[in-house]
Amino acid sequence: MSQDHLSDLRFDSLPIQESILAGIRDAGFEFCTPIQANTLPIALQGHDVAGQAQTGTGKTAAFLIAAYQRLLAKERDPDKPRQPRLFALAPTRELAVQIANDAEILGKHTGLKIALAYGGTDYEKQRKTLEGGVDLLIGTPGRIIDYFKQGVFKLDQVEVAILDEADRMFDLGFIKDIRYLLRRLPDPDKRLNMLFSATLSQRVMELAYEHMNEPELIRIEPDKVTADRVRQAIFFPSNEDKMPLLIGLVREMGEGRIMIFVNMKREAERVQDYLEANGINAAAISGDVPQKKRLRMLMDFQAGTLPVLIGTDVASRGLHVPDVHYVINYDLPQDAEDYVHRIGRTARAGASGDAISLGCETYVMTLPDIEKYIGHKISVANYDPEDLPEIVRPKPRARKPRGGGPRRRPGGKEHNKHPRQHRRGPRKDKS
Repeated sequence: MSQDHLSDLRFDSLPIQESILAGIRDAGFEFCTPIQANTLPIALQGHDVAGQAQTGTGKTAAFLIAAYQRLLAKERDPDKPRQPRLFALAPTRELAVQIANDAEILGKHTGLKIALAYGGTDYEKQRKTLEGGVDLLIGTPGRIIDYFKQGVFKLDQVEVAILDEADRMFDLGFIKDIRYLLRRLPDPDKRLNMLFSATLSQRVMELAYEHMNEPELIRIEPDKVTADRVRQAIFFPSNEDKMPLLIGLVREMGEGRIMIFVNMKREAERVQDYLEANGINAAAISGDVPQKKRLRMLMDFQAGTLPVLIGTDVASRGLHVPDVHYVINYDLPQDAEDYVHRIGRTARAGASGDAISLGCETYVMTLPDIEKYIGHKISVANYDPEDLPEIVRPKPRARKPRGGGPRRRPGGKEHNKHPRQHRRGPRKDKS
């Protein structure tokens, strides 16, 4: 991996406790990335930070290292029940899991206990872990509010509050939940607050100034929106050529990890079916895939046993998968920011990668906005329709019948599955 994405600042030159430095060495880190070099000196002094940087540049390690230093500087009162001292919110389950995994590595020698709270699975298991007492609480807003309202834990001992990918939380409609939780923490001047994101919009900054203590704003190359090492290209296929072109591209790419992005869940399933019918091992990940299945897909993708992962924009944020060689925008995104987040899945942490887009008849109208946002034209790639592969059409999926509708009695009359209690006596005649 290239090292020229790093700064000249060494972690061991910063005022960081040895137990944390041991975790940093375990993670293989020696020099800070630019976002770490610019935010850690501030946060280590106890000042709030709102940081913006490209995806894959080390934001998670930046806030975890500062958080561990803050927690270790003050010993927990052993006579009091163990309650969360760090509170970290993430917009997606996958990002929460990734933060916790990084926290385990960096905090291995600190003795601090980490717990996750996210929806979709392990409800009682997560609850029991939290009831046993934790130092670091990491999760998604809905599940954390659920446990908090039940009194599973308190938030009055929180010393560090972290919001990761705050702009995505707005996109997913979590802002009311975030404000509900932040208002139950100690006052902003009694805790260290850190907000990190790939983009810092006006609404995110309003949130920062409302719930943080005069944060220092750090922007790392904000105008340089896309990573230098992402080689970008766009094809302009007809809708008819789009699927054969995709299959031909995936076959040419060979064994590297490939992420394919589409705009709708149904299209993700369709692409998966076509790829599998044509001998390509692929899986579609979207918001309603059961959590255990999602995590298994990600593990298989990271291990290399699943070469192609297909996702909607729910999957384009908060996934840290190292060594993604190719990103394919099968559908051009309808939001220019989503283009940046999608292609940010490759060329992470100084590596290089390729982002290829298909500007089809349906979505090509979004290209001008994307190019305006990233500040340059995307190189055009050409193909010969005669060279496209012959593809096999997949068998139609068996769709589950939709429930909740009227059922028929044996005599042919319909009746409601769940009768309503509308019988409030004889109906009065209004005449």
